Amino acid sequence: MRKLSVFIATLTCLISLSAFAQATRTWVSGVGDDANPCSRTAPCKTFAGAISKTASGGIIDALDPGGFGAVTITKPITIEGNGTLASVLSSGVQGVIVNITSGTNRDVVLRNILIDGSGVTIGTNGVNFISGDSLLIEDCYITRYSGSGILFQPNSAARLVVRRSSISHCAIGVKSTGISAGFANTSIDDSSVSENTTGIQGDEKSKTSIRHSYADGNTADGILVTSTTGASLVVDFSTASNNGTGIRSNGGNSIGFVNNSTIVGNTTGVSQTGSGQLCSYTTNRLELNGTPGTFNCSGTAH
Repeated sequence: MRKLSVFIATLTCLISLSAFAQATRTWVSGVGDDANPCSRTAPCKTFAGAISKTASGGIIDALDPGGFGAVTITKPITIEGNGTLASVLSSGVQGVIVNITSGTNRDVVLRNILIDGSGVTIGTNGVNFISGDSLLIEDCYITRYSGSGILFQPNSAARLVVRRSSISHCAIGVKSTGISAGFANTSIDDSSVSENTTGIQGDEKSKTSIRHSYADGNTADGILVTSTTGASLVVDFSTASNNGTGIRSNGGNSIGFVNNSTIVGNTTGVSQTGSGQLCSYTTNRLELNGTPGTFNCSGTAH
């Protein structure tokens, strides 16, 4: 009898541990429940509910259209809505916070997600990256935040990559700033940043690269690099149109390099303030701006 009791107790313990084991792949659904194990046949309701049941480095997938709530990410994870309309609705709050403070390979991927701050009180930031190694935002749409659509402010050297995404109706579409050790390295490719106050802003201790992208209809600066301690900007094969100022460099330690790009229809085409530098390489088109402005340095492509 005693052996049978020990066997039953051991089996119960194993079942209990299995129930709380974290899966490599989990699922959310508009008709799910966060009390579920987040399997494909018993999905969770929210990203926040699923993340606690997903192993480090795992994937959370959306099974069907739905708003899956704001989420704080504290471990490497991929969240994606491939093939459906997955969204984060975050009226009055931040949509996604990334704050991974320990471990290695602290990488996060957000793919095919609508991040929307619409509501009576609009959201504060769409995505706020505080700590980690890298963040990839791919095929996402981020809109309506009183702060930044993407606020990239790593507390150590880190990388942000934005691909095939759209950021609109925010105070700043994408803002990169290094807070302490290391630089905030940002790459924006094949994306649109439109109808914000400022489109793309590289701030203190930032290195920003923009390629095959559009900054359009932003009321202040389409693209801005601004710093007193050091920041750089590269704009390549991109367009700044219908902004207050197309491209601006502000501050004595701010420098921008512009190559094969179109600056058209802005109130001011290009501008340098506070001894900022803006350099033109090879073929740029500066047309139909209220005040064209001029580049204050030039170079030869090699």
